[in-house]
Amino acid sequence: MFLTLATDLAGVDAPASDFGFLLHKNPARPQGIEVTGGTAHVFYPQATDERCTAAVLLEIDPIALVRSGRGKAQEGFTLGQYVNDRPYAASSLLAVALGKLFRTAMNGRCDARPDLAARPIPLEIHVPALPCNGGAELAGRMFGPLGWNVDARPVPLDPEIPAWGDSRYVDLRLTGVLRLADALNHLYVLLPVLDDAKHYWVGSDEVDKLVRAGEGWLGGHPDKDLISHRYLAHRRYLADTALERLAEADGVELVEEPSEEGSVSLAVERRQTVAGVLRELGARRIADLGCGEGALVGELLKDPMVGELIATDVSARALIGAKRRLHYNDLPDRQRERLRFLQSSVTYADHRLTGLDAAVLMEVIEHVDPPRLHALAKSVFQAARPAAVIVTTPNSDYNVRFPSLPTGRFRHPDHRFEWTRTEFQSWAHEVARVFGYRVEFRPVGAEDPEVGPPTQLALFRQLEKVAA
Repeated sequence: MFLTLATDLAGVDAPASDFGFLLHKNPARPQGIEVTGGTAHVFYPQATDERCTAAVLLEIDPIALVRSGRGKAQEGFTLGQYVNDRPYAASSLLAVALGKLFRTAMNGRCDARPDLAARPIPLEIHVPALPCNGGAELAGRMFGPLGWNVDARPVPLDPEIPAWGDSRYVDLRLTGVLRLADALNHLYVLLPVLDDAKHYWVGSDEVDKLVRAGEGWLGGHPDKDLISHRYLAHRRYLADTALERLAEADGVELVEEPSEEGSVSLAVERRQTVAGVLRELGARRIADLGCGEGALVGELLKDPMVGELIATDVSARALIGAKRRLHYNDLPDRQRERLRFLQSSVTYADHRLTGLDAAVLMEVIEHVDPPRLHALAKSVFQAARPAAVIVTTPNSDYNVRFPSLPTGRFRHPDHRFEWTRTEFQSWAHEVARVFGYRVEFRPVGAEDPEVGPPTQLALFRQLEKVAA
């Protein structure tokens, strides 16, 4: 296994060889440490004032790996524990080696050059053989949103026989201007994610590692769900815990898009807009349907005019996470008396939600399979029948304004659909006609003259309430 990290420290008043201080490894002295099943070496093929390159070579002994209990045989292939790609391809073994070799650098510490450790520097990373379960396109999705320029080229099965096609490996080159600590943490998390395999047992302690290495970047990554599930060996309960902790640590929504103006995130602007519409309505009894981790609930609790607030979600785990995020047990008695949590599905009638002033479906409908949307409309607009309903959903017309979002992909992997403004308005008008509401539309976020706002909002009001 082989990986190189290089810099020329362009624009930085320091010789490139100071890279050795950041890595805490002397360019003049090769070093090695023992790791599971082998030895990891660090040496510098190049260390001048103009350019410095550090190389990591991980020598894996398949027999030692098996003896350590980490080289499990693949089903149906007993020799697979001895004859495999682990000595040659970047994997979780290399990620662990990076963590041991550069632990201090990953924490962003450098007593000799603290100013250099704290600032972004030009970096080039090369991983010649990276197993990538998802191909070169997935490598771009993983690293691109983090500020890297990604050059991922499939490695052919046999260069002499093109008809055989490409292997599952890519030759990965990353270039960008980032802090070294961030770059190392990206590699530590994403190498095993792209391989989609780990050489050791994944337990609850891996959640701590993911949250620590992902702090500051993973919570806002568009593929954070996929990253968390793969890193934690597809153990859903561990991935859900990690996502909740990342959202709380980073202070971001579990679905977060960048703000066009850069000052306030779209997620924050969305819930502030919804709260403003509720104040405009004078709503005192409100339900947040599909509350998720409780971001809107927290916003509404700030308003003393809200007398009763019901937070619902189909997921009991989401409700537990919302309580934790809101520090429910530590709230003053008066605040807790105003707030109720109910496990409830938006596609089934729930008598506990009748007679409210307003119900909110904020970024919910796009998570519902289209054939179930009629059931959602009946449960909300007919069974619960609040005086007003607020619905927000992504405007797919606007997706072209997100540079990191590939054409044809949704903003979140759990979205069942994303509507254009015409599609959303057509659905909303039909719901209003069938169930006796009047509907109006408002933008959320900066409105683009060509493609509209990033989020679209529909405000439904009962016709009899409007007439009164």
